[in-house]
Amino acid sequence: MKHLRWILLPALLAGLLSPAQTERETQDRRLSEIRAKRTRAEQLTAEELEFLKTVQARRAAEFAQGNPPRESTGLIPLTDLSTGAHKGEQGGLYRGGANQAPPAHMKSGVEIAGRIAPLDPQGRKSEEGKIVLVSIGMSNTTQEFQVFQKLAAHDSEVSKKILLVDGAQGGQAADTTANPQAKFWQVVEQRLGTAGATDKQVQVVWLKQAIIAPSQPFPAEARRLSGYLVETLHNLAGRFPNLKIAYLSSRIYGGYALTPLNPEPFAYEDAFAIKWLIADQISEKPELNYHPARGPVRSPWLAWGPYLWADGIKGRKDGLVYLREDLEARDGTHPSMAGREKVAKLLLDFLKTHPTARPWFVHGPAS
Repeated sequence: MKHLRWILLPALLAGLLSPAQTERETQDRRLSEIRAKRTRAEQLTAEELEFLKTVQARRAAEFAQGNPPRESTGLIPLTDLSTGAHKGEQGGLYRGGANQAPPAHMKSGVEIAGRIAPLDPQGRKSEEGKIVLVSIGMSNTTQEFQVFQKLAAHDSEVSKKILLVDGAQGGQAADTTANPQAKFWQVVEQRLGTAGATDKQVQVVWLKQAIIAPSQPFPAEARRLSGYLVETLHNLAGRFPNLKIAYLSSRIYGGYALTPLNPEPFAYEDAFAIKWLIADQISEKPELNYHPARGPVRSPWLAWGPYLWADGIKGRKDGLVYLREDLEARDGTHPSMAGREKVAKLLLDFLKTHPTARPWFVHGPAS
């Protein structure tokens, strides 16, 4: 009996000493169940909606109390970090602290880009066809992409063969796009149809995703995001038979966040998920294979799109900064119209100049 008492005592004490932790774990399970229902597009009950509203408001208040908005974090943008390190992980967008893809990977990308041409609804080359670029991601992504669509529509350099379709959706984070059965994909199909396009015409994707309310220290959440992105790429490769290229971007600055939706340092550290993902493809990991001669194709060719993070008002070497007015007043996380325009311009400039994008995105041959 004495031996049994010593075994049970720690568990009993833990239960007595951490009721708040027990309550939070219960809430987390409930939130997970509600989020799963939303992913399946099931209608929430009035009680579930009230629970969601109450818990989110309480956690936002707790977060704001301990995490005042910051104009700078002191973190160094990956593009400026070079061979320096963040918590043991080297900087740069690619291995070796580099911001450019290795020559062999870039050569493959340029060759693939050279095969991008207008396609008809059946996926056959046609001068009357379209080159469809689809955005995939969450609320920030759709907000930014919609502004990008307007900029591109009024840019005389952008090819008239380009059709931009916003597949990104509010509240649909990385765990959702990783799920092949999620309602998210039905909405993408609907939006393609509304735009007058088919799955077979999609050749390029801009993918920008995140995790809702990350909490674990680095590198746990970045690793989790990387796993979700792999599954998302599998879904993209399976749905779009002519998909050739996916450009990936990570979050904008999160230091002004008023809620735990995706604050710093998680917004910054998301970039490592993309860096690891592309490095795995360059290392020819089969789950990211894009080359038919190497086995089953599970992914398009991958590269960084525009790198969007800068350290608040401190910014980065190329001059990009994020002021408080670049983020919405209500949560400090979603971009305001000014913030959306910054991202949209970065994306437009990227597509007009990158060696794997300019040949098909802009009129005429690459300069």
